[in-house]
Amino acid sequence: MSKVRIKLQSSDITELNNICQTIKDIASQAGINIAGPIPLPTKRLKITTRKSPCGDGKATFDRFEMRIHKRIIDLPANDRVLHSIMRISVPRSVNIKIEMKD
Repeated sequence: MSKVRIKLQSSDITELNNICQTIKDIASQAGINIAGPIPLPTKRLKITTRKSPCGDGKATFDRFEMRIHKRIIDLPANDRVLHSIMRISVPRSVNIKIEMKD
């Protein structure tokens, strides 16, 4: 039987966990066993900038960081479950990718 892999990415961990929980609830209501959500390593994007706009003065720096959290969910291919998963309203900060695996 073919499987479906759902990949989720977001910079906001609470919205990502909410989407994962709704997918788990949909699968449990349909009686399907899922694998996941499996957390993948968090990507950290770091930027260090100088506080002074002109470059003179003290050497003080601002440090900014953005974290990108990732999750993977595997479940068997079921038309009814996939149709209800596609109807979920996904926030703009969450990227979702659905792939079919054999």
